[in-house]
Amino acid sequence: MEIIGRQDDQLTLQQYYESEKPEFVAVYGRRRVGKTFLIKEFFADRFSFYISGLANTTKEEQLDNFSATLTAYGKMPYARTKNWLEAFRQLIHLLENDKRRSKKVVFIDELPWFDTPRSGFITGLEYFWNSWASARPEILLITCGSATSWMINKLLRNRGGLHNRVTHRMLIEPFTLAECEVFFKHKKIVLERKDIVECYMIFGGIPFYLNMLEKGLSMAQNVDKLCFGRKSELKDEFSLLYSSLFKHAENYKRIISALAKKKKGLTRAEIVAEAGFADGGTLTKMLEELEQCSFIRSYNAFEKKSKERIFQLVDFFSLFFLNFMKNTKQSDEHFWTSLIDNQKHRTWSGYAFEQVCMQHAAQIRQKLGISGVVTYSAAWRSKKAEPATQVDLLIERNDNIINICEMKYAADEFVIDKDYDKVLRNKRAAFRDETKTHKSVHITMVTTYGVKHNSYWNDIQSEITIKDLFK
Repeated sequence: MEIIGRQDDQLTLQQYYESEKPEFVAVYGRRRVGKTFLIKEFFADRFSFYISGLANTTKEEQLDNFSATLTAYGKMPYARTKNWLEAFRQLIHLLENDKRRSKKVVFIDELPWFDTPRSGFITGLEYFWNSWASARPEILLITCGSATSWMINKLLRNRGGLHNRVTHRMLIEPFTLAECEVFFKHKKIVLERKDIVECYMIFGGIPFYLNMLEKGLSMAQNVDKLCFGRKSELKDEFSLLYSSLFKHAENYKRIISALAKKKKGLTRAEIVAEAGFADGGTLTKMLEELEQCSFIRSYNAFEKKSKERIFQLVDFFSLFFLNFMKNTKQSDEHFWTSLIDNQKHRTWSGYAFEQVCMQHAAQIRQKLGISGVVTYSAAWRSKKAEPATQVDLLIERNDNIINICEMKYAADEFVIDKDYDKVLRNKRAAFRDETKTHKSVHITMVTTYGVKHNSYWNDIQSEITIKDLFK
């Protein structure tokens, strides 16, 4: 199968394959993002050994599978071992008898699943790398896992024998809008760019979800089919998503649910109050793991200290589920089609579009012509303005300019009327007054189809449309 997009990731993998030293690569990223597909399709028949962990099973069953896979690759029987040290000794034997002259690629997928309680798997992996593979320039060891918190805490932050042993880490991110467009063209699914943006607002750039869309159906029909109705394929996805990644998944979902209610984000103290957690190390760990898995983001408000960090839900499917799927009767098979353009839909789409824009901040900087300028992105909340005002994305630039980005999702050209012009002027004035900035403050409009050039348009310094987000 052809790999869609992922050009930078493919170049990186090729670089590791051509390396003249031993490489230990840790691949991680959100569940369903396409990590395994990328590795398998890129290396195809070049594996010297490839195995995937088994979910929710015993050490004995994992070892049985390991021995069976060794037998298949070695074309000779490998007896089942009693522990992981013996299993990795057998893997060394297999690789020493592999006569290929190119890099010997060892891919261990779903690595966290091998680490069953008191299994000794990490000890075996340490032995394999430290005592043998790390001295073999022909070895490329790739490990992968959806349980990002395990990959980071047990592998990348390992304090034992694997400390600093990983030579490279690869975070596999969701598709960009441009990659989604290429993906749909490859599948012969005809969607206008606005439809692709709305698809992104629901499913993010997650290939697993995108691959479920059917050609011949409208975007709304696809959403109804996948998310609503008794047979919808994604009706249980929210629970499966978190339970597959975290022990005590309900606690993580409480945080996600609290953040979903406050679209602009919550401080740590506000999460404690909203979700009912004690303010301690357990909460810190859960927030770190959710951020590592790309479900939430944390950021400092403009010119604020780190202790005032704001946490925000950025996983599109989680946001969509909690807004629409959670409390909807599954018998309503045309729920989404009938909901389009009502107030609840407009409120959600406005926020989700802001998230799409922030995921494509690089494209915004490119359109502004500042790709080569040192920039800092942040948010800002006024503490004085009445009514309350907030900037969700501002770009502070090293060339003495700050762009205040206003992101508006509309079915046509966005119209700045007298009232909204006043909002923009007040927002800019409040920002200047409270931050005491000496930089020029530019209003940048990021919209679906641009801004209507009426009498209130002239104060806008720059415009960006969804066309620019597809670069």
